[in-house]
Amino acid sequence: MFSRVSTCGLIGLDGFHIQVESDISNGIPVFDIVGLADTAVKEARERVKAAIKNSGFEYPIKRITVNLAPADTRKEGSGFDLPLALSILVSSGIIPQKATDDYMIAGELALDGSVRHSSGMLCKAIAAMELGFKKLMVPEENANEVSVVKGLKIYPVKSLKEAAEHFTGVNPVQFKAYEEVFIPSLHMYCEDFSDVKGQKNAKRALEVAASGGHNLIMIGSPGSGKTMLARRLPGILPDLSFEEALEITKIYSVSGLINQKTALIRERPFRSPHHTVSAASLVGGGSNPKPGEVSLAHNGVLFLDEIPEFPRRTLDVLRQPIEDGVTNISRVNYSVTYPCKFMLVAAANPCKCGYYGDFTKKCTCSFRDAENYLSRLSGPLMDRIDIHIQVPTLKYTEIENEKAEESSEEIKKRVNRTRKIQQERYKTHGIYCNAHLKGSMIKQFCKVDAKGKKILRNAFDSLNLSARAYDRILKVARTIADMDLSEDINSKHISEAIQYRALDRALRV
Repeated sequence: MFSRVSTCGLIGLDGFHIQVESDISNGIPVFDIVGLADTAVKEARERVKAAIKNSGFEYPIKRITVNLAPADTRKEGSGFDLPLALSILVSSGIIPQKATDDYMIAGELALDGSVRHSSGMLCKAIAAMELGFKKLMVPEENANEVSVVKGLKIYPVKSLKEAAEHFTGVNPVQFKAYEEVFIPSLHMYCEDFSDVKGQKNAKRALEVAASGGHNLIMIGSPGSGKTMLARRLPGILPDLSFEEALEITKIYSVSGLINQKTALIRERPFRSPHHTVSAASLVGGGSNPKPGEVSLAHNGVLFLDEIPEFPRRTLDVLRQPIEDGVTNISRVNYSVTYPCKFMLVAAANPCKCGYYGDFTKKCTCSFRDAENYLSRLSGPLMDRIDIHIQVPTLKYTEIENEKAEESSEEIKKRVNRTRKIQQERYKTHGIYCNAHLKGSMIKQFCKVDAKGKKILRNAFDSLNLSARAYDRILKVARTIADMDLSEDINSKHISEAIQYRALDRALRV
């Protein structure tokens, strides 16, 4: 007997319709899966067979052929187990024909017949809605994750037996409808800027970076507070919108990193890979391309501590993701695109020993050694980092100062005000912050007064700036002007923005 059950496959974050076609006929008992299935799908034969038997159903001792259509598209992952098992039960006559027609079904089976959590389920739910399905059967552990998709009735199941009894009408599963579950938390970040003593200039630079979404690098001696500052940056960024949270959750769902207890990720990601990370782990890759650290930091912060210690080849692969906001991973038969609009925050020591220019400890490096250490960062990469700042070692008087420091909440209020100005300005241009300005938009929105132009021209010549660095200065100056509630960019805004490029000459190769 023939049966057909609908499920979903993934290419990157995009789902596509797969029909699981099963046919049971007389002949030598064998279970064949065709349709360009990978190893995980082919191994489903043993899981499905054991799950059917251990769920109390009779496994057909006949020739079983399963086709995953379309046959010319590769199928990967273990989420096909449940639709495979149900299609066999339909072909066996245990489940009525057409009982599963209105459903899209996905889930992994354990040998005892229980249904396990499956990655990428949010992307599959969105694809099901776009394909016109109204009913989705998923593992119970994925129910919260997919409940954020409007227009779907979610049927969470714990076991194959429960799923089969639903379709036979013996014990129908209560569906779960869409719920408005996204509630931004006001106090989700435990690390606060009030913990950071001193560093007034560094805090100002981080506020500018947060206000405009700019990339930033901090250079200073060990213990000066670079990592401490970076870890508090997400706490002053604006709260996630529903759309931003959905984008992040889709990426984490595909990566298998989703929290089963919550529907959406509500915090801006903060990713801090070790300097031994490979290029593939950083931007994504693998035989079945998965998101890398740049995509896991989407709508959040990617922090590269001790950035000169990263292999130069690894750092150079960041150029395209920083510029385009997406990463493209190509394979022979297809390519995958993952979003990666992140704030890059980097930290570095000024030299190998870490104390070049420090007033508290003698440096053992020569000027040439310090220059060579920072030259590991290529000019093209540094051009893509908007703000360069030095973080000095704290003095004793600053450490023992009892004066209360400004909290993250107070800084965040100013950041939110500045971001709202930018969102209103760019609402018809497809961007939402100054860091995303490109081409003619820079000329249109970054108008500088005569005195500011003169200062900028002198800096361009004396610092030997590139055209890209010139654009970065204008974008940072635009942010500083927005923070001052100024429509135009004046000499004060340009001067501060140029100060944040003072390391260009030292870092350029």
